[in-house]
Amino acid sequence: MSEAGAIPCPLCSEPATPSVWADDRCVVVIAGEAAYPALCRVIWRRHVREMSDLAEPDRAHCLRVTLAVEAALRELLNPDKMNIASLGNQVPHLHWHVIPRFADDPHFPDAIWAPQRREGTRRAVDRGQLGELLAAALN
Repeated sequence: MSEAGAIPCPLCSEPATPSVWADDRCVVVIAGEAAYPALCRVIWRRHVREMSDLAEPDRAHCLRVTLAVEAALRELLNPDKMNIASLGNQVPHLHWHVIPRFADDPHFPDAIWAPQRREGTRRAVDRGQLGELLAAALN
């Protein structure tokens, strides 16, 4: 839950999409956004707003998980570029977007939140393969 009296945090109050990997500190989900079905989120389980709110070992863990997701998506999909973003303007709960990008995606080379340039090719990620790669890298 966010600050006292504030609107409940959706990442605290709603169960996450089925995860592809999780531990006691964070969860990795495939967000499944329409044009970006391989977009993943690394969500910190405890409600914090910023990376600097975490103790150093937790910051290192969050970064390690985020980079493992990036590496796994690169191995599975061979994207032209990877984007990692932590905005939190609409949902002020620490989470990272890990987004494989392709030259033929609808927004490339702009951010996925920019106005769409064209129709793009949609590339899904195999949940099982991603989970196996993350388990091998993080467990």
